[in-house]
Amino acid sequence: MGHKKVDLVVIGSGPAGQKAAIQAVKLGKQVALVEKRRVVGGVCTHTGTIPSKTLREAIMYLSGYRQRSLYGRGYAVKKNVTYQDLILHVNHVVAHEIEVTNDQLTRTGVEIVQGVASFQDSNTVSVETDQGIVTLETDKVIIATGTTPYRSPRVPFNNINILDTDTIFSKHFKMERLPKSMLIIGAGVIGTEYACMFSALGVDVRLLDRRTEMFRFVDPEILEALVYHMRNERVTLYLGKDFESVEVDEDMQVKTVLENGRAVKTEMLLFSSGRTGATEGLRLDLAGVEVGNRGLIEVNEQFQTSAENIYAVGDIVGFPALASTSMEQGRCAACYAFGVPVTTFHHYPYGIYTIPEISMVGKTERELSEMGVPYEIGLGRYREIAKGKIIGDSTGLLKLIFDQRDAKLLGVHIIGEGATELIHIGQAVLAFGGSIDYFVETVFNYPTLAEAYKLAALNGLKRLGWTPGNRRDLEIAVEHSE
Repeated sequence: MGHKKVDLVVIGSGPAGQKAAIQAVKLGKQVALVEKRRVVGGVCTHTGTIPSKTLREAIMYLSGYRQRSLYGRGYAVKKNVTYQDLILHVNHVVAHEIEVTNDQLTRTGVEIVQGVASFQDSNTVSVETDQGIVTLETDKVIIATGTTPYRSPRVPFNNINILDTDTIFSKHFKMERLPKSMLIIGAGVIGTEYACMFSALGVDVRLLDRRTEMFRFVDPEILEALVYHMRNERVTLYLGKDFESVEVDEDMQVKTVLENGRAVKTEMLLFSSGRTGATEGLRLDLAGVEVGNRGLIEVNEQFQTSAENIYAVGDIVGFPALASTSMEQGRCAACYAFGVPVTTFHHYPYGIYTIPEISMVGKTERELSEMGVPYEIGLGRYREIAKGKIIGDSTGLLKLIFDQRDAKLLGVHIIGEGATELIHIGQAVLAFGGSIDYFVETVFNYPTLAEAYKLAALNGLKRLGWTPGNRRDLEIAVEHSE
């Protein structure tokens, strides 16, 4: 195929790679985007964010989960939901996302090279395509190859009833019927999301993790509420426990033996204990790029690797490994690579699509305590607003954390329906350095879940001794709390 000179080579077409390539083109650079799959989208589109969240939505609808508070726990839109019922919706959405992504990239002027990339040196990338080898000579490279599920050597994966989370969306995976019972190993974000999904379908779910706490970065009060909900939906939690062995018995049951000798038998085992960097075959050593634990690439604040002209973004650099943050990392890395000033944003929202969903932005109580910041909280419960009753969510909770000295907002933490949408109101107030009296003085549509912000702010100010009135009342309340 020959040799080509470009300004930037982006390896990987997931959210990080897409935004990096588009940003570079907008800077007037010639960009080649290398993708090993036949179609663009990366892990996010094919096995990660898009299919898993679509699966969740299909489960929420077909199981009738949202209406159970009104019609009872036995209510369902469709009885005996099948895997095919669920995957039909997933395939439709994935196909649409591929089409949109491909259109955006080609319309912007990004050249897509389909093939497997590897480094010859820090300025040369070789791509093995169906038509032959393409050699790309470049000034800059951005690696956005994402991650793959970690597979423990102690687990005999068969891709039938012992599988990882990517296998669920594989074209070759078949599920004649939903399992009656399932053990999920790994209570991280992905494992916990799947535990909630399958539990909503009536599957007997057990969740195993050797850690005693599921999400340390989540506010403890919100996490406690999630655990309560999961137990209420009959999810069995085995926290602080590890497994010794896994095998399939003569009845095709998966037998998992825990470290204390206890045997757990289930129809299916889903392994979700971390992910590893998708760097195999890249020959990073030839480019001088150092790789850390589990194949993740270490970068500085500008996403620069140990090789000066090579950058890495997205899941391949580790936490938070979210599609939203990956997009921003890709955009910023392209700017850094070509010396263009970029304004970085520090208040990233986090969304966890458990059932109920969780979202947060800013500091947690734990972080503020360690920092020695005098803070106060305010709570707004869904059961206290009309919209909560209308949608059948009477257990949702919105929590504001603010500075006692000036009522400045420090963090927002939400569990409940619409949490990942609702969080952006708090994110905006954090970004402009606002105080919680903004929520008291503003007007929200009625009835909406956004009213929970006003309730939480009023609750928080009441804790400072504030009574409804004017702005001076807030100033007096803050003075008295100092």
